[in-house]
Amino acid sequence: MIAIFTLLLIVTLSITIMRIATIALVHTGLSSESARFQARSAFTGSGFTTSESEQVVNHPVRRRIVMTLMLLGNAGIVTVISSLILTFVAPGGTQSALVKAIILILGLIMLWFASRSRWIYRRLSRLIDRLLTRYTHLDTRDYASLMHLAGDYSLVEMEVEIGDWIEAKTLEESEVGDEGIIVLGIKRADGTYLGAPRGSTKVCAGDILMIYGRVGPIELLDQRRKDRRGDREHLQAIQEQKQVVEEEMMEDPETKTNTRES
Repeated sequence: MIAIFTLLLIVTLSITIMRIATIALVHTGLSSESARFQARSAFTGSGFTTSESEQVVNHPVRRRIVMTLMLLGNAGIVTVISSLILTFVAPGGTQSALVKAIILILGLIMLWFASRSRWIYRRLSRLIDRLLTRYTHLDTRDYASLMHLAGDYSLVEMEVEIGDWIEAKTLEESEVGDEGIIVLGIKRADGTYLGAPRGSTKVCAGDILMIYGRVGPIELLDQRRKDRRGDREHLQAIQEQKQVVEEEMMEDPETKTNTRES
């Protein structure tokens, strides 16, 4: 029985590690979908031969993240196989093996549902993002020096899918600017690129948005769905951005000088 719990613990840690790596790769400018795929590929050692992987191995920060994932993934796979062998080879008879198999299957099903839960994903993502921002330095140096990125601000690609909150809206209708998010460019599904899109530009499924802003709000926008809850999250994001702007203005030396003079 200990082997089963050990196996479930290893799977839980593996899911958590891949989630941390995904968010870390998003910090370097990859879209959430690409970051998720590359993290899973590197951790499992499969599929990491796509042309998209060149964007990872040619980038110093992404390369370190992927190398760490590969090492942890190899150790995890070996441990999982060992735990499975110990679980079903240990003496106890056919009935005992059946009970172990049922417990293992139920545990894996629970972990699968937990990994697919948007509620858990959002809260875990916020926690991981906060910890990465506080304790690591994951700015992408290939364009950070040009954009003068600092703090929580970054330049990120976001792929729009059917059902996303921003899908089928114009930039003016979405009011993402009020959330502190600036759309710098849009790459259409047919390869057309729109630089500095206007407010009347409509966002479509399959578009890849090049957006600038704080990583946390961008990640939440990427997860937001087209429903009433998404509308409430939009309004909440606007209020949070207003607080951020007020705090930044209070820290601005010029603002402090003008306040004292007035």
